[in-house]
Amino acid sequence: MENLLNCGTSFALLVCMSAIVSAQLHYSIPEEMELGAFVGNIAEDLRLNVWELSTRRFRVVSDQSKQYLEVNVDDGNLFVNERIDREQLCMQSLICSLSLQIALYNPEEMHGITVEILDINDNSPSFQKSEYYLHIGEQIALGARFPFESAHDPDIGTNTINTYQITPNEHFGIKVQTRRGGSKTAELVLEKPLDREQQETFQIMVTAVDGGTPRRSGTARIIITVLDANDNAPVFDHESYSATLPENAMRGTLVTKINAVDVDEGSNAELTYSFTDHVPQTLRELFRLDPKTGQIIVEGPLNFEKSVFYELDVEAIDNGSPALTGHSKVIITVTDVNDNAPVIHVISSSRTVPENAQPGTAVATISIMDLDSGENGQVNCQIAREFPFTLQKSSSNDYKLVINDILDRERTTMYNISISAWDGGSPPLSTQASVLISVSDINDNAPRFTQTSYNVYLMENNTPGSSIFAVSATDSDIGQNGDIVYTVLGNMVDADSESRYVTINSKNGNIYALTSFDYEVLKHFHFKVQAQDSGRPTLSSTATVSVIILDQNDNTPIIISPLMVNGSASVEILPQSIQPGYLVTKIIATDADSGQNSRLSYLLSERTDHSLFTVGVLTGEIRATRRFRDQDLVTDRIVLCVKDNGQPSLSTIATVFFLILPNSTTPSFESSVEPNDRKQPLNLNLYLIIALGSTSFLFLVTIFVLVVVKVKQDRHIDERYSSCFCCSDRRNSSIIYNQRHAAKDDTNYIDSGQTESYRYTVCLSPESSKSDFLFLKPCHPTLPFNDVGALENSARR
Repeated sequence: MENLLNCGTSFALLVCMSAIVSAQLHYSIPEEMELGAFVGNIAEDLRLNVWELSTRRFRVVSDQSKQYLEVNVDDGNLFVNERIDREQLCMQSLICSLSLQIALYNPEEMHGITVEILDINDNSPSFQKSEYYLHIGEQIALGARFPFESAHDPDIGTNTINTYQITPNEHFGIKVQTRRGGSKTAELVLEKPLDREQQETFQIMVTAVDGGTPRRSGTARIIITVLDANDNAPVFDHESYSATLPENAMRGTLVTKINAVDVDEGSNAELTYSFTDHVPQTLRELFRLDPKTGQIIVEGPLNFEKSVFYELDVEAIDNGSPALTGHSKVIITVTDVNDNAPVIHVISSSRTVPENAQPGTAVATISIMDLDSGENGQVNCQIAREFPFTLQKSSSNDYKLVINDILDRERTTMYNISISAWDGGSPPLSTQASVLISVSDINDNAPRFTQTSYNVYLMENNTPGSSIFAVSATDSDIGQNGDIVYTVLGNMVDADSESRYVTINSKNGNIYALTSFDYEVLKHFHFKVQAQDSGRPTLSSTATVSVIILDQNDNTPIIISPLMVNGSASVEILPQSIQPGYLVTKIIATDADSGQNSRLSYLLSERTDHSLFTVGVLTGEIRATRRFRDQDLVTDRIVLCVKDNGQPSLSTIATVFFLILPNSTTPSFESSVEPNDRKQPLNLNLYLIIALGSTSFLFLVTIFVLVVVKVKQDRHIDERYSSCFCCSDRRNSSIIYNQRHAAKDDTNYIDSGQTESYRYTVCLSPESSKSDFLFLKPCHPTLPFNDVGALENSARR
């Protein structure tokens, strides 16, 4: 036995297609090899390195319930893992083999292994009974054959029954026949006429001998009783009958009808049909023979995939005494019908694929088989066109599912790929299977702001540290690739960087002011906000945030003309000039605020003579309402209130003293301050002329200096502070009054570091020939020209 195993092992045959994606290996081993016996080296035959078996997740796939064969991952040896009994595994099939599938990953490979199990002579022939009885009429003709039950040997090929032998005798010989399936049957052949009077019984030992090495045998005893009379056996019309049935033949279908004839008469010619002892019980369950009519009828379900033909031994027994039999056989061929749908088996699958996987990448290995034959077993398969995948055939029954288009997780996160397979039958049978593929995320999308730029309107004097705005960005990636961090771009240390004014919450995008803003110092600024994800590599985008500071009414009006000293000013008037409507002076005030907060109105709160002067509410012009009378006081006083239009309104109080100069014909003027001092006459006219001339000269010098400064500053002023000119209704000449001052100084004109231009029109009144004063109208740079004109028209009304 050991020599036979060694011989079988050394006789192993390796057939390898090639070391490609799919290969077929073939080995042959004898049955009953000891556990652990070497079959072949998978790694060597597939031209693989041994270390690849573990790194590439080597796996053995088998359809058997038992793992008869196993592979040692350490050295690649294929060895016997379970006892292999060929007779138990394949019964008496001529070809017995074990099929394995070898799966490798990265890249996907599928290799088939067929291990043929060779038979050894480990079973002896045996008869079902130890004794058999035959009754033979004495008048039976020479050459009559008497089949007897064949011996059974589970081995195949040369190891199964090779011949039958009987003990030598004068009357009977043996004839051995080979059946279509290769099995041997034996019949006793009458070689010499029987004479019951000479010998009534015969005992013949039958020996069944196989062809193995060493040979094995089994014996049985045949006891023959010689009968008298009925000396003609039934004879069938044909030595064999043939029939063809589809495998889906229904129960009760007529297969064929057999017929035998007995030339005897009477009861000796009455025949009964039956199966011989050679027909196993499994076939008796599939077919039924009517003992009277000889009709063979389908009794059970047929299956082409299990057997393509059936051979039935039939006999006809007469009713004589002793009964005589005739023998024939019925060969039934089964044709295939399309009764098996294709079977889809997903051997391996990459359940998660990155979205940047390249077209051509294999994600699954699929096996599709159909048990039918011919066109019924030809399989076609496909997947839906809308999927970015395709099927590629790698071997006769194996396919690869590969990527054939670009994947995008943001569009589709998971694919449930339905695979359809159908055969070539009529009608075709089909089946479906699903492969679930998840697409993993990569950082291929930068964060996106809801807007590329934002405008934030913020009231000045805000609370430092309070939230002023919130930006928002979205990232279509997930996980770490979609986590957004917000930052303000710019140098926080650099004093010129506008990013120093704000900070941002890196998680939610809330923007906080670091300082309280003053509209008069800073009217607007902008900075960039960056949204950056946490992927590798990181992706980012930016948006511009423009902060526009809104004005609050936080500055009181300031009177710039006439010149105020401790809140009061004095104006000298010639009495002959005082006529109704005469412009005595004009109060010019400014407010550092803008818009309605800088729109001023002028009101008289107190006055010495209620009938002498009036003030323009919007213009600030103080005019005489009547002529000057001799009884009027030499000095007059008014208290003027200048207030803005803000909410709440802010105001400034100023006192204006009017000195009524004596007429030019009056020889002298006595000071009201020293009315009792008459000893020192003063030339008041001369003093007044000198004072008036000095005041006019200083005022003109001041205007000239301001114009020069304005010309120099226009070279550096920003485009947003473009010049605007306000002209009077009478188109008089205009002078631009531009004043730049430090933050929070006495006038509160503008913030530090900024240049604020206040423009005034020098309006010459009809009484300009009588007055040396220039009256200026403000034009704020933050107001459009049309708004300025509207304000002036409103003021005139």
